[in-house]
Amino acid sequence: MLNTDTFWAFVSLLLFIGVVIAVGGPRMIAQALDARTQRIRNELDEARKNREEAQALLAEYQRRRRDAEAEAATIVEEARKEARRLTEEANEKLRDLVERRTKAAENKIAQAEQQATAEIRGRAAELAIAAATDILKARVSGSTADRLVNESIDTVRTRLN
Repeated sequence: MLNTDTFWAFVSLLLFIGVVIAVGGPRMIAQALDARTQRIRNELDEARKNREEAQALLAEYQRRRRDAEAEAATIVEEARKEARRLTEEANEKLRDLVERRTKAAENKIAQAEQQATAEIRGRAAELAIAAATDILKARVSGSTADRLVNESIDTVRTRLN
């Protein structure tokens, strides 16, 4: 049994394990594994922390987006109200302008009618005076005719004007 290779390989293995134990190999391996475990734990904690921060940032950005959308909707609604108000004001001003211009046109028409009526009356008075003058000259003569013509002219003028 001492001559077999397996026996000496086994003895070598035991000596190697003994040297490793004597030097503190298991403790070194345990420390290395503990250090790696701690490093992995730290990385997991950091990853968890980063994830929580990312979720908090995401929630904050979503809140800001909702706020911005709400503010935009409010601005749009206010703009619509303002546009309606401005449209109503413009329509009211336009109606007022049309009414003023209509009244001005009616006033001009009434004034033109009055002026035309006055001109027609004046012209009618002149024609009546001329006709009366012609009739009276043809029928009445002398100083009586002159007196009657002048009286008639004065009477017609006062009545027509």
